[in-house]
Amino acid sequence: MSSVMTALLAVLIAAGAAIVLVEIAHRVMVRLGRKSPLAADLATKVHRPFLTAVTLLSVQQAIRVFGGEFPYRGGVMHTLVLLCIAAFAWLVGAMLLVMEDVALARWRTDVPDNRKHRRIKTQVVMLRRVTVAAIVVLAVGVMLMTFPDIRALGASLLASAGLISVVAALAAQSTLGNVFAGIQLAFSDAIRVDDVVVVENEWGRIEEITLTVVVVQIWDDRRLILPTSYFTTKPFQNWTRTGSAVLGTAEIDVDWSTPVEPLRAELQRVCESTDLWDGRVCVLQVTGAIDGNLRLRALMSAADAGALWDLRCLVRERLVAWIWEHQRASVPRLRAEVESAPTRTGKDRPIHRADLGASSDAARVFSGGDDGDGRGVAFGGPDGSLTTRP
Repeated sequence: MSSVMTALLAVLIAAGAAIVLVEIAHRVMVRLGRKSPLAADLATKVHRPFLTAVTLLSVQQAIRVFGGEFPYRGGVMHTLVLLCIAAFAWLVGAMLLVMEDVALARWRTDVPDNRKHRRIKTQVVMLRRVTVAAIVVLAVGVMLMTFPDIRALGASLLASAGLISVVAALAAQSTLGNVFAGIQLAFSDAIRVDDVVVVENEWGRIEEITLTVVVVQIWDDRRLILPTSYFTTKPFQNWTRTGSAVLGTAEIDVDWSTPVEPLRAELQRVCESTDLWDGRVCVLQVTGAIDGNLRLRALMSAADAGALWDLRCLVRERLVAWIWEHQRASVPRLRAEVESAPTRTGKDRPIHRADLGASSDAARVFSGGDDGDGRGVAFGGPDGSLTTRP
């Protein structure tokens, strides 16, 4: 009974001393944190794991030194060892969070030209995830090795480690493929956090990159979750790979009689009147002339994809309104020529093929002239004649 009381007294004294010392250190860090962001981050994120680790270690050492022999001493000491391992793993993970915050505070992404900053953020986040996963695995491994039976089992399994690794690799092939793909994405600079991409015909922003999945925030706030291996095996569009500035188009159809120069001047005026335009490109071109209409394409530039979308909508709206107000005759129309059916005479009888006579070579592709005859032979059937006409 005396040894149990001695152990309890030692635990209380050690735990109390550890708590007092840690709280003093915490208050000092809080005071320093008023001037130093690093100290403030340490005081916020490291306080609890540090308090837990120091307290458990103090209790363990107090029992080891002053506890003496008491019932279940071995089980209590083993439990404390396991808790200390877990607490120190927690402490290391918290320190990694602080290091990540320090790195990301230096490379902020809320700046105009943030391509390099987003790459650093992606790499830092991926490294932290890999490191935390490694710490958890190592901590669990060390905790298991504290059990004598498991330690002996581990020694006997070393002989069959090759076979086990092959079986495990085959069983986790897809998962391991995604893990390695995630690491590859972090350092290949193919995508970064906050990149604007077009994936599966969806336009969105890379919101999160983990070891196994990539979360894409769609423009309408939906989330498209894809395995990391998707971005290493399938094509996709990255609109901010080398910069955030992009080009976009707005197309409208007008009648053939439309004068284009006034519309070019109106497009220039619209672009210059809005802050959505970055001042680089503002062009109006005729890209098609079919079915009695002209296809006009307004090409414009913006600083980022969001501004470009709004600029395209604005240009389309303003051009349509301007045409309706100033060039209403330019609205697309359907023309038809209506004639009364004449009385058919001998001269108006239908023209038959025999009346046309021999056609000129300019109306033939597979005959007439050396080039046409040669083409007809090349595309002829087994009997030397064309079996199917185009």
